[in-house]
Amino acid sequence: MLWGGSVIDWHRLNFGGEEEALDFLRALELDPDQPADRARAEAIKNSAIAYLRRTFDFPIPKPVAEKPVADLMVLASGRGHRQLCACAILKVMHIIHHLEARELLFMLPISDQELFHLVEQKVYRVIGGMLSQGYPILEFIGGRKNKDSLYTKLLSKAETHAAQIYDKLRFRIVTRGPDDIFPTMAYLMRHVFAFNYTVPKESTNTLFPFRQYCESKAHLRALLPDLQLPAAYEETEGLSIDNQFTAPSYRVVHFIIDLPIRVPQEMMEQAPPAAWALGPVIFGQVEFQIIDRESEQANEMGDASHDAYKKRQQVAVARRLKVGFEESPPPNPPRRRRKKTKG
Repeated sequence: MLWGGSVIDWHRLNFGGEEEALDFLRALELDPDQPADRARAEAIKNSAIAYLRRTFDFPIPKPVAEKPVADLMVLASGRGHRQLCACAILKVMHIIHHLEARELLFMLPISDQELFHLVEQKVYRVIGGMLSQGYPILEFIGGRKNKDSLYTKLLSKAETHAAQIYDKLRFRIVTRGPDDIFPTMAYLMRHVFAFNYTVPKESTNTLFPFRQYCESKAHLRALLPDLQLPAAYEETEGLSIDNQFTAPSYRVVHFIIDLPIRVPQEMMEQAPPAAWALGPVIFGQVEFQIIDRESEQANEMGDASHDAYKKRQQVAVARRLKVGFEESPPPNPPRRRRKKTKG
């Protein structure tokens, strides 16, 4: 979540056993205890295996192909040729599940606002549970971008397409201190969304020098050897702000999630018959911001404040509307030296 890389580039999973894998399936809104959901997971797996064999003549041993999906994830956490095969199958499953969920969404009689409501119900339910368990959350705010904000954001971007707006729906969590952010993220990952649907290259971490922070905590330091990428990678790729209007002093942990939502039964009953073959899950894109109280207060001072951000954005949009693209004049060509003539 902090880096926002794609799981397609990973070479191994890190599940400690079947129960962790089953919890992961539940985070994807597939219930391993329900026969229909188990059949859905198997159908996605079989489609992935057929693709690998059909397109790449990929040699998948029969014992791997016949494993239930949870066991396949445990196998992908090991070593050797069968582990490599399991990873390849799961990568293709990741894509198939997402594509078919998108297809299902287009078939359903559901508006953006209705989808947002389903997302909000899920997130509010989980956050309420966290608060009742005593998680150190000082403030939780959910919101939808209003139309004027959407217009301004699209006018400020080079990619002027609504599909490029990831934060139409957003949630902001303020924790008591910096050390409360990691546990909060871990809980959300297990109960609201699965880590593999973090939208690649849309994460910002300007709060934690990752390696330095992990080395300062004994329980995290022990996990560093298991990272997919060197911990130093986070320092070069993660600690950056990819927004021209954001002040360099702004601090936050921010990421975009394709959040899985289980379609209510009454809504599925209104869908065409073809929709039932696509499973019960759709996705809604959501922005999460997590920050500690001290950093939040610092952000509201000077150039890092939201008002200053909006002002910079509005000035840029106003100029773009009035002037548009201004091509710089070509530099003066170098003078050609005249040849001296004899005479």
